[in-house]
Amino acid sequence: MPTRGAMTLLSEAARMRISIIGAGRVGSALARNWRRSGHEIQFAVRDPGAAKYAALASLGTLISLSEAAPGADALVLATPFSAAEDAIKALGDISDKILLDSTNPFVMGPNGLALAFGHSDSAGERIAAMAPKASVFKVLNTTGDNNLGDSTRYPQKPLMLIAGDDDTKKPIVAQLVTDLGFEPGDAGPMINARLLEAHAMLWVDLAMKRGYGRNIAFGLLRAV
Repeated sequence: MPTRGAMTLLSEAARMRISIIGAGRVGSALARNWRRSGHEIQFAVRDPGAAKYAALASLGTLISLSEAAPGADALVLATPFSAAEDAIKALGDISDKILLDSTNPFVMGPNGLALAFGHSDSAGERIAAMAPKASVFKVLNTTGDNNLGDSTRYPQKPLMLIAGDDDTKKPIVAQLVTDLGFEPGDAGPMINARLLEAHAMLWVDLAMKRGYGRNIAFGLLRAV
């Protein structure tokens, strides 16, 4: 995926300070996995001193949302999509920062979990509009937190697709995905977040409604 000119960017990603916005299962799973690769983790929450966040102290430093961006090499939005706008506003200035958007616009419909919108819009595009000066990437949204925390149980590396418009920083995101044990795949510009969010809905449907269970992942096969 990376070009020859991007290799210097990949070396810079060898050890990064990552601020995870959100303290749920996705954020905790990512923290555990990235720590194995030597990355420094910060959890950005509204009240770092709250007792409910105490268990996260073993995975990373607890900080306020306003402290997340300064000094961080990458930010990860691991909140529900409905909480994304308030969280981004609370971050303050995130100009030139890498922001990984792991959200999906899920809602509970008459037939269970569904996407609130798609086809002509996406959560990724809306979040990019909320943070126009950041380098926003749709990624980490197409599988379950069980796989985000440990992707080593499969006979080949699961695929993790990346959509975003900043091609100069996409190789850094690809390295972070690799460090989680996934095979990074370039899914093109941010408009293709519409495809990735539908892909996430497919994983949920297979896991929850079709009897496949949560221990499944998508892969990329190449003919020999």
